[in-house]
Amino acid sequence: MSAHLSLFMFPLLMLLIFSGFQIAFSMILVASVFGLMLFGDITAYQLLTKIEETASNYILAAVPLFIFMGALLEKAGIAEKLFKAIHMWTAKTPGGLGVGAILLGTIFAASSGVVGATEAVIGMLAIPVMLKHMYDKRLLSGVICASGSLGTAIPPSITVVVLGPVAGVSVGSLFSGLLLPGLIMAVLFILYVIAVAYLKPEMAPKIEHENQHYTLGQKLYFTATALLPAAALIFVVLGSILMGLATPTEAAACGAMGAILLSILYRTLNWPVLWDSFIRTVNISAMILLIVLSGNMFAGIFFATGGMDAVQSLLLNTGFEPWAIIGMILLIAFIAGFLLDMMSVVLIIIPVAMPIVRLLGFDEIWFCVAFLVVLQTSYLTPPLAPSIFYLRAITPPEITLKHMYSGVIPFILIQLIVLIAVLLFPSVALWLPEMIGGPAWQ
Repeated sequence: MSAHLSLFMFPLLMLLIFSGFQIAFSMILVASVFGLMLFGDITAYQLLTKIEETASNYILAAVPLFIFMGALLEKAGIAEKLFKAIHMWTAKTPGGLGVGAILLGTIFAASSGVVGATEAVIGMLAIPVMLKHMYDKRLLSGVICASGSLGTAIPPSITVVVLGPVAGVSVGSLFSGLLLPGLIMAVLFILYVIAVAYLKPEMAPKIEHENQHYTLGQKLYFTATALLPAAALIFVVLGSILMGLATPTEAAACGAMGAILLSILYRTLNWPVLWDSFIRTVNISAMILLIVLSGNMFAGIFFATGGMDAVQSLLLNTGFEPWAIIGMILLIAFIAGFLLDMMSVVLIIIPVAMPIVRLLGFDEIWFCVAFLVVLQTSYLTPPLAPSIFYLRAITPPEITLKHMYSGVIPFILIQLIVLIAVLLFPSVALWLPEMIGGPAWQ
């Protein structure tokens, strides 16, 4: 009886969220109510245990460190230097500003892993320049949203750091599995922008007389001073993880120290910059870790009441083929991505989905990579696309929601192409993890 009763946890959770309750507190409330109904006073011990588990999770210590790294790169003006260096080389190419924005999104995503921060930084740097050069507002909107979304698909992604322990999968293996699909996605974004600029020059006008006052030596010097330190930081963080030299938490600590050293090198580190970075880190970390804690509480009660067995029975008794069941799970994740933030989707769906994935015999890394690509696609998809709400907060009124909605559609189609490639050709996600070998640590 309790197993079937636990299935009502999800409708009650959705009701509370749609009523305006915070997601984290909604999950804690539902877990507490159902726990008290089915287990009585022992529920308090169950929930307190989850607090201890979350607080002592070594992998989750990487979250505030990655956030601090991204915040400092933004506040210290390092991202602005990167954009200028990239713009010097892409300005003359078709759709050069759009190409530069996507390249910046790729580099910044590989340096921070925070989706919202990536989009905000790119938007604030690129939007004024693109408007000045009369870029089509639909293309502009799509480029900023898509390049910002790469924070999910390009490691080190905060979402992956949370997903790994929840799914029981090595974070290092997830990073390596996600890297190739993420880079393919970025390349396809760039090729689309170049094609649009070539076929419809009025949407991305060619920039004339740009950077002519720079000599080749000056351009090489500026590029080296802006790009090489950032590349070194990416290598320290991502390279050390992929080569198995450091855990994500150790790499994040090195990255945070590297961001401080870069700020000192560029002479932009001062107390206001450091303080603002600390405050941003505390605010975002508190939000993420509270959602993680509440998700663990929710999942713990759901498992204890036999809800997992009930869901497995419902899915496996449908008579559908294993591929169809995986498709249903990914579709549910896609729809949930409209309504909830990425962390909440991970914490609600992954604990239920992973036992089914293992039972059906699918590869865990492959499924998690496909799941993350689905989440990124829902992040872009109207009408409730979080990426559009981030963009709305930093764009002038002349860029309307209509521009944004139509602008992201081509990039959604590109993401679906990458998703199909991952689903049909698992080696896209599994080749790199198999080449470098899975790290022993989680």
